[in-house]
Amino acid sequence: MSKMRGRILIPLPNTGAMGRKRNNFYMRSVFLLALCIFGLLQYHNFNYLDSRDNVLGDAVTNDSDDAILAMVPATLHKYLTPHSRNHTTSGAGVLSAAALLVNTSSTGAATATTISFDVYHPPNITEIKRQIARYNDMQAVLNEDVFGPLQNDSVIIVVQVHTRITYLRHLIVSLAQARDISKVLLVFSHDYYDDDINDLVQQIDFCKVMQIFYPYSIQTHPNEYPGVDPNDCPRNIKKEQALITNCNNAMYPDLYGHYREAKFTQTKHHWIWKANRVFNELEVTRYHTGLVLFLEEDHYVAEDFLYLLAMMQQRTKDLCPQCNVLSLGTYLKTFNYYTYHSKVEVMPWVSSKHNMGFAFNRTTWSNIRKCARHFCTYDDYNWDWSLQHVSQQCLRRKLHAMIVKGPRVFHIGECGVHHKNKNCESNQVISKVQHVLRIARNSHQLFPRSLTLTVPSLMKKSKLRKGNGGWGDLRDHELCLNMTLPTR
Repeated sequence: MSKMRGRILIPLPNTGAMGRKRNNFYMRSVFLLALCIFGLLQYHNFNYLDSRDNVLGDAVTNDSDDAILAMVPATLHKYLTPHSRNHTTSGAGVLSAAALLVNTSSTGAATATTISFDVYHPPNITEIKRQIARYNDMQAVLNEDVFGPLQNDSVIIVVQVHTRITYLRHLIVSLAQARDISKVLLVFSHDYYDDDINDLVQQIDFCKVMQIFYPYSIQTHPNEYPGVDPNDCPRNIKKEQALITNCNNAMYPDLYGHYREAKFTQTKHHWIWKANRVFNELEVTRYHTGLVLFLEEDHYVAEDFLYLLAMMQQRTKDLCPQCNVLSLGTYLKTFNYYTYHSKVEVMPWVSSKHNMGFAFNRTTWSNIRKCARHFCTYDDYNWDWSLQHVSQQCLRRKLHAMIVKGPRVFHIGECGVHHKNKNCESNQVISKVQHVLRIARNSHQLFPRSLTLTVPSLMKKSKLRKGNGGWGDLRDHELCLNMTLPTR
């Protein structure tokens, strides 16, 4: 004990434990740093804004004609190059019956040679009606000799076309680049007869093509119903005054006290007519059991849209047995291809969210057609709100949709029924959609191997609502109902 009292005990450091702690600290720091860097890279590479609202808002995109053309394969430039027949309509009509004098003598003697020019004259209303009747009677399927007859389970794509040929050109280019496009029947439904649009459609060579023409358009009935009859009531006239003036539809204002406007009612008429025409009247679709996909002239599709549509159709049995609508387009302000390229969600069909690039089959259409009275008498000039009304008020099996979260159909139109911008031919949205799809393609986010069902965010239950009006005229109700009757 005495010896122990004389020693000073010095504790030795536990170098092994301290080293392990130091190493763990370094490893955690490196791991956290790497995780942060990875997260930043993913955020910058894959977080894209939707084309409808500042797509790639911080990215620099060139929206010049040359830049947009450079994003398109050279073989498809023909669809973007205008070849208007109307180039002689401007000016003083110098070429209307013109002759050009040219010196053609090899000896130097002046010899007058007359070269005649055939000047394009737009068809008059009588000729337009005759051509429309001819197209609708013929039901010609272009390129059928190249791609073969329509298979009963093939996809039919129906495009509603008005007059915006610039957007239509880009839609056609996007369709041309889609995988399996050669298997579809592409139907263009027109409510305006235009030779330039017809020429564009008829030069399509990548699939079967058909044109149908809505026969009750404003163009063919400019001074009579369903166009604007001179004796129709002005939109804002009061009913009391309308009754005094005895205008045609004085008894039938809409629920807001306004009278019909033909330019707005035409779109709803056209939609129900084309759907009935495709499902119930065309000979080529008599035995068709596959999907019919509805597009419009100012849409743009991704190259895997048919691939994804087929995959969604295959997975409805196990992912969503109650789904009777498949939707490829959404109106989200932002979307993330890295996160959502292979994800779908299911919910009741909502007109304002799921009306772009949606598809259903003959069974669903038959149920809708049985509810034609609900569609045709609902006081709303919008076909999509009317369809939602049908789902809520008439269908035993409501419209239920499977929606792809990473959209494959985009809206590129700057102007339309509900949107009016100063520049209706802007390339900005087109350029940004091209840019989004190029990055998705390069990062292998298209053509997913499988689909994953995600749980949708809580949605408010859709309330029964009164319509937007514009559809109080009994003439519109009767015309609409008559167009839902099958004729074959």
